[in-house]
Amino acid sequence: MAAVSALPAGTRARRGSSRASAASTPLGRRRRRMFWPFLLPALLLYVVFFIAPSLASLWISFTKWDGVGEMRSRGIENYKILLGDSAFLGAFGYTLLILVVVGAATFVVSFALTMVLRDMKGKAIVRAVMFFPYIVAPVVLSVFWGFMFSSDGLVNNAWHAVLGGTGPNWMANHLSAIIMLGLTWVNTGFYTTIIMAGVDRIPPDLYEDCSLAGATAWQRFRYVTLPLSWDVVATAAVLWTISSLKIFEFIYAFGGTTNDMPPLSVWNSALFIYGSTFGGRVPQYQFGYASAAAVVMLAAVTVLVVLLRRLLRREAVQF
Repeated sequence: MAAVSALPAGTRARRGSSRASAASTPLGRRRRRMFWPFLLPALLLYVVFFIAPSLASLWISFTKWDGVGEMRSRGIENYKILLGDSAFLGAFGYTLLILVVVGAATFVVSFALTMVLRDMKGKAIVRAVMFFPYIVAPVVLSVFWGFMFSSDGLVNNAWHAVLGGTGPNWMANHLSAIIMLGLTWVNTGFYTTIIMAGVDRIPPDLYEDCSLAGATAWQRFRYVTLPLSWDVVATAAVLWTISSLKIFEFIYAFGGTTNDMPPLSVWNSALFIYGSTFGGRVPQYQFGYASAAAVVMLAAVTVLVVLLRRLLRREAVQF
């Protein structure tokens, strides 16, 4: 193994000249002409479904609007109120808590399962079974999770059978912990699949050399598995950072009641935005205020992703 730092100048020059000559051929010119026809549909969808709504939200965030009436300009007043709103700050803090705690638990379990499944026969079947919760609708999973942890659910029935007595009231006293446990369960299969794809690229000879050298399982993981799959781990970490800030359905369906929102203690940023517009028995319809919260969260996602990519940046490893 050797870290790839920089190619020799002569090699870079030869590659550059070969690319230039390839681009000047008839085939290269045809490829350039086909570039925009293939790119434009995806670019158009990106502009229509992401750029335009983001700009509209930014504009609405400077107004007071109930969704149907006249918009009234408020300047940055929504942002001033937002940064002093204890409900928003609590939701933002809970979002970061999910990002860190659930993310750490998910990646630890995913790496452990990867090490266990790496040499297991039938690992493709196990991987497919583990991936299944990720493709099921979050509302269905939250209903199942509620059935498991209700006062007369499977968990408390097992508690009574093994330990006797009445089990804890999970939904009332441990709602936040149960939500995080459920999110870990839902996401573990997906990230295990991604990490296993990166680990499967590693040549088995390296592990055989480690075994001959007497390396422990931890040493094999630290010096072989993690460095050689670091690019995949970094990509998975970025994906989790983005997806964790958008979690909504699981918490809403699991923690909420009929026509009402979950307790404020388990609100994340997505629930706060929804609650400021449509949520609760008495909807607020504060579209301008909710848009300001959405803009702040979009900025937070951007900053976190940029920082994470810089933090996880490593030199490429050739093997």
